[in-house]
Amino acid sequence: MTDQPKVLSQFTLKRIIWPILIGLGFIIYLIIKDFDKESLKTLEWTWTSNLWLLMAVGMGAVRHIAYMYRIRLLTDWKLDLWQSFIFILLWEFASAATPSIVGGAAFAIFLLIKEGVSPGKTTSIVLLTGFLDELFFMLIAPIGFLLAGLNNIFPNDGPATDSAYFYFALIGYSILLAYTLLLAYGLLINPRGFKFLIVKLFSVRFLRKWYNDAVEMGDDIITASTKFRGETKLFWAKNFGATVLSWSARFLQVNCLILAFTTVKFQDQFIIYARQVVVWILMLVTPTPGGSGTAEFAFTEFLNGYIPVAYAAPMALLWRLLSYYPYLILGVIVLPRWIRRIYGKKFPENAG
Repeated sequence: MTDQPKVLSQFTLKRIIWPILIGLGFIIYLIIKDFDKESLKTLEWTWTSNLWLLMAVGMGAVRHIAYMYRIRLLTDWKLDLWQSFIFILLWEFASAATPSIVGGAAFAIFLLIKEGVSPGKTTSIVLLTGFLDELFFMLIAPIGFLLAGLNNIFPNDGPATDSAYFYFALIGYSILLAYTLLLAYGLLINPRGFKFLIVKLFSVRFLRKWYNDAVEMGDDIITASTKFRGETKLFWAKNFGATVLSWSARFLQVNCLILAFTTVKFQDQFIIYARQVVVWILMLVTPTPGGSGTAEFAFTEFLNGYIPVAYAAPMALLWRLLSYYPYLILGVIVLPRWIRRIYGKKFPENAG
């Protein structure tokens, strides 16, 4: 079972402040570097801007609600609406405060256990949500590239293969694809074979320090597979549909922000969407909490063709203010209250 002090020690205020400082610091640098007073004078704020900004906020709500629906479905409706709202908020908070490749999975397990979900089922749920999220990326990337055109996606005047970002994205996609295929094999085809493979892999001398973790993961995959392999097609359709809806709303939020201040052709919306897939693949393999720094830089690089240079950094800040910082800020407020409800005591001051 996830240890309380060890999990909570990752979320002290001094740890959470770093992703905020990294992100804001990079935004301030970009604003100063690209500041153009005359260009900013051309910014027009109209009632259409307000409408698209409202739509952007709405996309954030859709993202959260879709995840709420998915977690309620996976827990057999054990969590009520308020519990699922707080759970997703805190899970997103954990993801925002830890490196993207970590994603707050251990914290999610801890939260579900404390909400009364059995440990075995909790681990199964977190593994499945991770698999569904990765599956979305593995499917949407080639679809997006096909619809948008590969050479239109990477910020480069020539072919996509002339861009360094193409190779970074290719490496990131390959890592995620291998991980997704491995999870699919374990969850849906041969869980015991999966355990055998990873135990053998981590028996190698330089990987042996993680041997016990590999054995535990193998056991978790077997448990999860036993729970989910017998589910109906409708069960899978509902869960994957909620996953697609949540991630699509996350990406469409940027489309709405761009439409609030610029005019973009309909066909270019696919390019903007596809470029965000690449941005997120880069963020998923970055070591900073919540992709801070990488997210802001990639946003300005990949979307500068649709945003005037002087607008790029402020719009990147607006994007993070709508999609990232609220979870960090609300998480700092909500987590101690959640702990008091569960334990009847304050957030441990010596954690971390």
